[in-house]
Order: sequence, then C-alpha cells, then structure tokens
Amino acid sequence: MTELKYICDKEIRCDAFLSLKISDLSRTSIQKLIKKNLVLVNGKNVKPNVILKIGDEIFVSIPEKKETKLIAEDIKLDIVYEDDYIIILNKPRNMVVHPAVGNEEHTLVNALLNHCKLSMVNTERPGIVHRLDKDTTGLIICAKDDETHLQLVEMFSNRAIKKKYLAICNGSFSKEHGFIDKPIGRDEKDRKKMSVKSKSGKDALTEYSILSSNLKYSLVRVTLHTGRTHQIRVHFSSLNHPIVGDETYGNKNEKIKANGQMLHAYNLEFLHPITNENMNFTVLPDEYFFSILNKTGLEFSEDLLCKVKD
Repeated sequence: MTELKYICDKEIRCDAFLSLKISDLSRTSIQKLIKKNLVLVNGKNVKPNVILKIGDEIFVSIPEKKETKLIAEDIKLDIVYEDDYIIILNKPRNMVVHPAVGNEEHTLVNALLNHCKLSMVNTERPGIVHRLDKDTTGLIICAKDDETHLQLVEMFSNRAIKKKYLAICNGSFSKEHGFIDKPIGRDEKDRKKMSVKSKSGKDALTEYSILSSNLKYSLVRVTLHTGRTHQIRVHFSSLNHPIVGDETYGNKNEKIKANGQMLHAYNLEFLHPITNENMNFTVLPDEYFFSILNKTGLEFSEDLLCKVKD
C-alpha cells in the first residue's frame, strides 16, 4: 500500500485536485479510491465532488497493483495497426473483450497477452481502453503501456476519438439524418439491461444517417458522441427501430434470425496519443453481416459511406 499526503493550496474538487497531483492515475481511478474510503480529508471520508479548502490535509492510500493471473492464449488476431504504444484490432463476433465471471478464457485480452505487452492500469482488463459487446464486430484500440492508456482514456472522455458504426435496424426511419439525445442508465427492473427511462441516466448522444432503406429495414451509419454501455442498441430500440439480431433490446418476433446484433464498428479517427499523428482506419463488416443484409433486401456499396454526410 502506497501512502501519500497533500496539503490543499486552493479551493477545488477533491477528485480534480488529486488528478493534478497523481499523474499516473486517471480521474476515474481516483474517484474509485475515494468511493472505497481510501482517501481521507482531515481524517474523514468524503465524496469525489467535495470542495477542498486551502489548508486541508488529504491522505491517499493506493493499493499495490495485483499481478495478473490471466492466461495468454494462442488465438489469431486480425491486426489493423500496431506500433510501440497501441494496437488496433478488428474484433470478430462472438468474442468477449476481457475476462469476467462466466467468460474467463478465449477473450480478446487472452489473445493479446500472447501477442504483446499490455498496459496494467487495470490489472483485470490489461490494455483495454474501451469495449465492444460480444456480438459487435469491428475496430477496437488497446494500449501497450500505462501512459498511453491514461492518454486514451482522457481522449475518450473528451470525445477526441471519433467512432462510427454500421447497423441493420428494423423499420423505415422518418428522417434521413438525425440525433438521439436520451440519457441512459441501468434499467430499474432488470439490472443487466440499460434504459433511457432510468432515473440515474447519464447524457447520451447518438447521431445517425440512413444509407439504405425499404419498408421493413434500414442500413444506418451511426456516430457516437458519448460512450454509454449498450448506447446504440438502447437508443435505436427506444425509437422502435431495434437492431436486427439484438436478443436483449430487439424484437422477440424477429423474422430474420441473426446470431447476435448486426452492429459493426467500421471507422476510428483520432490523433495518436503519443506521436500526435492523424490516425484513420476503416474496416468493412464480415461475411455474416452481409449475409443478413442480403436477407433484408437492402443495398450496400462503399461509395455510400462517402456520399452520405452526417
């Protein structure tokens, strides 16, 4: 356990003050320490948003990082880009991103541990900066060292990383382009689900453009402006346009039986967190996605991605 002591020199939020003082911990990590009562202000437990006063004594206890017990597995990776700091992958469907209860092996993290060194900011999820659902395919960024990891977390928080998806949705939309601006939080009746009706919902903004449509289905390009859990799936379900194949938020009587939601992260654009180089990557969906698309009768061409503007 590492013990740290600070004297506050200005009026500022507790979590903001500590994020300035402890450069190798993200603000989110600091908030977790505060909530675990590992931060004391004048000998008392506080909340992350408490305003410190000049002269306040802050004591911080940082647990030692646990050695990972994760198993490296020789699983083939579809590597889109790699350097000394980051690795960008095209995640296949039916693959969990990191180990958790019920999915301890055969995850993306297990495969990455066999391929390269990963950041250990979160020892339970080494290298993982953001996630894709098990059945969602496409581009995902992973960090190889702690500094890069923290930089990427900050970039995601500041919406400096642009993410675009392709989704096959039920129904025909009334508008060719629009925004879904509905807070998202835990469903109060089913804690495994997210909902736009949650009393504890956080701001969530999704932008969409229709690429192709008929009376029954639509191929939609989606731009995320926030990164809430299940955001795209929840937002489109709330419009009565659930994603085809979504067993959690979709139609129970779906005529087209798909193995998982038809959602693909096809584009990432950002400035490299270390070199500041402009990075822009695009990967098309897998054959299975296109096989379901064919069943809907919708058309697709790469030109559509360029012609339709957000």
